[in-house]
Amino acid sequence: MRANKLRMLLQAGQPTLSTRVQNHWPSIVEVLGHTGLFDYVEFLAEYAPFTLHDLDHFCRAAELYNLGTMIKVDAEPRQFLAQRAIGSGFQSVLFADVRSPEDARQCVRIARPDTPEDGGLFGVATRRFSYMGYGGDATYVQALRDVVVVLMIEKQPAVDCLEEILAVPGIDMIQWGGADYSMSAGKPGQRRSPEIKAVERRVVEACLRAGVPPRIEIAAPEEAAEYLEMGVRHFSLGSDLNILFNWWKSNGEKLRKMLG
Repeated sequence: MRANKLRMLLQAGQPTLSTRVQNHWPSIVEVLGHTGLFDYVEFLAEYAPFTLHDLDHFCRAAELYNLGTMIKVDAEPRQFLAQRAIGSGFQSVLFADVRSPEDARQCVRIARPDTPEDGGLFGVATRRFSYMGYGGDATYVQALRDVVVVLMIEKQPAVDCLEEILAVPGIDMIQWGGADYSMSAGKPGQRRSPEIKAVERRVVEACLRAGVPPRIEIAAPEEAAEYLEMGVRHFSLGSDLNILFNWWKSNGEKLRKMLG
């Protein structure tokens, strides 16, 4: 079984840096690996079309460069998607649309082994992460225990019961979702407003108090400054579609002006 890079960094109290992609082409993962700067790459499966074969290929490419892997999955069918992704080699799962402590407990159980002491829902399965063997031995069980469970806090009900969610054993990291939260709170499109930013700060501070590391998505390194001051040490920098759009728009406009 492969060592879980993100788990090792979290246990060592080290900061982490990732980026997000909707493109599952393995060469994109390899290009990222060539930089030597990122700890893991997140596949935004919640937004992108993909097949189960794509998940295997994505993880193979990441492993060539000792990149950790995370997948963001839809609320439904979250158990099927998360467990097949773990079986492909994904070392972390980001669960979207968590609304309650019950949701949080279910997300943890999905990623944990089906043993009396763990109480998880992941049984024995011959999948890529356990080759060559049927699975189910002590190393298999430990690999499931090492899967990093990350929850999106992006809905008003989740913010309302945040302390209870953070008290659920097995949650390793929290990701704030300002766009979804602003819509859930009846203020769509206002994720950067002072009111929503104040809620974000409350969420970050609550996570830090509870000892559950918060992760923040940013578009540029300069945006990290305010979060570093709060004590945040985990960041996801940019996403492939936004990077391409911004480059094409900026440079396309410049060249259009030159062409008259």
